[in-house]
Amino acid sequence: MTSHPSRATGFHRRDGALHCESVPLATIAARFGTPTYVYSRAAILDAYHAYADALAGRRALICYAMKANPSLAVLNLLARAGSGFDIVSGGELARVIAAGGDPRKVVFSGVGKTAAEIEAALRAQILCFNLESVDELDSVQAVAARLGVKAPVSVRTNPDVDPKTHPYITTGLKQNKFGVAYGETLALYRRAAALPNIEIVGIDCHIGSQITEVAPYVDAAERILDLVEALSREGIELAHIDFGGGLGITYRDETPPATGELIAAILARVQARGHGHRQVLFEPGRSIVGRAGALLTRVGILKRGEEKNFAIVDAAMNDLMRPALYQAWMDVQPVTPGSAPIARYDVVGPVCESGDWLARDRNLAIAESDLLAILGAGAYGMSMASNYNSRGRAAEVMVDGDRAYEVRRRETVEELFAGESVLP
Repeated sequence: MTSHPSRATGFHRRDGALHCESVPLATIAARFGTPTYVYSRAAILDAYHAYADALAGRRALICYAMKANPSLAVLNLLARAGSGFDIVSGGELARVIAAGGDPRKVVFSGVGKTAAEIEAALRAQILCFNLESVDELDSVQAVAARLGVKAPVSVRTNPDVDPKTHPYITTGLKQNKFGVAYGETLALYRRAAALPNIEIVGIDCHIGSQITEVAPYVDAAERILDLVEALSREGIELAHIDFGGGLGITYRDETPPATGELIAAILARVQARGHGHRQVLFEPGRSIVGRAGALLTRVGILKRGEEKNFAIVDAAMNDLMRPALYQAWMDVQPVTPGSAPIARYDVVGPVCESGDWLARDRNLAIAESDLLAILGAGAYGMSMASNYNSRGRAAEVMVDGDRAYEVRRRETVEELFAGESVLP
């Protein structure tokens, strides 16, 4: 029996074997080794165009939140599709430029922008800075004055809306480090309007990540539009409204709204309140790349414990941090169905931590040397990878139809300490 590729993920089974688009995952593992991240070009573009299609006919800009996956291949693919970028560091700006992205479509978020990063962004002529504090406003003014330019800014306001997601990825509550307190936002705009090297261009919010309901977005939008109207009454007109990102994906049984449903709900409120002439920005990350990626790993040892069985694989928490950090559930599947008896396993890596697990209590029919695919790993996988235990980071492969391209080679041990030295 042959199934067809899902437009949502790019991953499917053909004659029982897992494929990415038209390429068997077993072929990728044989060619590039494991652990290896695999991405579907078609799935990334499908997810991007779901936003673009929902925004057709509107003054709008999609700014991909590149922290989700900053691979140059991913950035280049999205840049060629017309995407802008949401960045949080000078390094991310450099990546956008290296990948062929347009700095004039870049918004710079983050709570700790340095003077050097601000200068680099001004010289690159980015779209705007999303300001997160009074001190940051003063820093941007100082750097812009030194360069003799005006800095385009928006204020990231904290609408104090509960996104009903994991506490580690909630960003819009009073207790979060992000943004300016809602009640202090007008005062910050007044201060910005009085500064000679500041140009106010917009307003921004971001309430969290992996959000699976429309209602929190609509609540936040209403609060943001209240501020837009209050600013207008004071003579401060905004060119754009940035509603942030955070739309969730299905890892297990989550039921997030379709992209078009979310966008339609927000645009309806914008239109109803008379702001249809303003440009709207969105900052999706996970919802563009999450389902488009998988982590390939090979079983080394099946270890029988007194209370648990362990499938020890060659991927680890340093390759995929989400399970250890967020207790996240990831879908683990054998690449090729085997004849081994089904048993319950914890899928773990070789890193020297009890928290080094990728999946718990899974019924799997696997044997030693079998290939496993961890699906839905395109976001916050490679981007959060580390070299803990002196492990080189995985390779990355992009699949385009029936072709697979290595877009990042596997790190060698020698590369891990190439920049180090010992005392004389």
